Amino acid sequence: MPAAVRRTLAALAALPLLIPALGACGYGSQKQAGAAATASSGRKLSANTVRIGYFPNITHATALVGDQEGIIQKELGGTRLKSTTFNAGPSEIEALNAGSIDIGWIGPAPAINGYVKSKGRSLRIVSGSASGGVKLVVDPKKIATLDDVKGKKIVTPQKGNTQDVAFLNWIAGKGWKVDPQSGKGDVSVVRMDNKVTPDAFRSGSVDGAWVPEPTASKLVSEGGKVLLDESTLWPDRKFVITNVVVSQKFLAAHPDVVEAVLRGSVKTNAWIAAHPQQAKESANAALKKLSGSGLPAAVLDPAWASLTLTDDPLAATLDAEASHAVTAGLLDKPDLTGIYDLRPLNRVLAGEGKRPVGAANLGRQ
Repeated sequence: MPAAVRRTLAALAALPLLIPALGACGYGSQKQAGAAATASSGRKLSANTVRIGYFPNITHATALVGDQEGIIQKELGGTRLKSTTFNAGPSEIEALNAGSIDIGWIGPAPAINGYVKSKGRSLRIVSGSASGGVKLVVDPKKIATLDDVKGKKIVTPQKGNTQDVAFLNWIAGKGWKVDPQSGKGDVSVVRMDNKVTPDAFRSGSVDGAWVPEPTASKLVSEGGKVLLDESTLWPDRKFVITNVVVSQKFLAAHPDVVEAVLRGSVKTNAWIAAHPQQAKESANAALKKLSGSGLPAAVLDPAWASLTLTDDPLAATLDAEASHAVTAGLLDKPDLTGIYDLRPLNRVLAGEGKRPVGAANLGRQ
């Protein structure tokens, strides 16, 4: 078999590994977030309804608050907003591809996967949403320093997901060896759903975890110690954890609707920045409505504080995350050219008197 064919088959086999489940991001299950919101009295746009998807998770605070407070619906005027929540990146990408939703808040790994598997025909990233919120939390009785991580059992949410790749990249930087498929080596990388990680940590069967919020803060509430905040490894302490994606078909047919949703997203982030306590309570109220229970203050407060909401998709960090997956041996180098279309967002930002954001040479012109 020619080497080029072998590389292509290897890439196709590895790509599904990039998709993080909500076990990699939070809690909840796929469900309707409620009946379609009552349309505002304003002018109806080119679509009667726009269907959005997001996770019932604090890292999707923009969507949680924007939906809960009616900020996005207000920008849509007479076009109704209908929202659905998902418990995994794969199911949200499938819904986007099937036309069940039009716009989604989602992590970088499933966005990359959806784009590459569709050969660039599935989606565009049209905005950022959140940065940060990932930490290495350890049992302080077993691990006191970063060097002590060698030889220990450390959890990541899923093989090849965003946090797994980041941890493998960090391990490589330490000069340690780990097989990316089995997780065996100088560190035992244990892939485990975030919903059960606190129980494993409490029982002592694992020694720590490289996980996103709110799981990181949950582990701290169980006696864990934050040994490393991933943001310290990135320029300006920023890296993408949540993006906004849109179906290319919907973007082509209803650019005015996409722009209205993005205007709602930008205004939601501004409202959150101006009303942090009220916004945190709003997000938790949305979580309670969607998943049956909110987060206790001991978890919610530090989780909220560790996130940075941003309209900037931080495109260079997405490209770096893909490169880390290549370095880890989980993926052949993908072609991400054209994955971004930031023109609608930059029109919105200009209207709000804000600076445009860039696509790190990965944008559609």
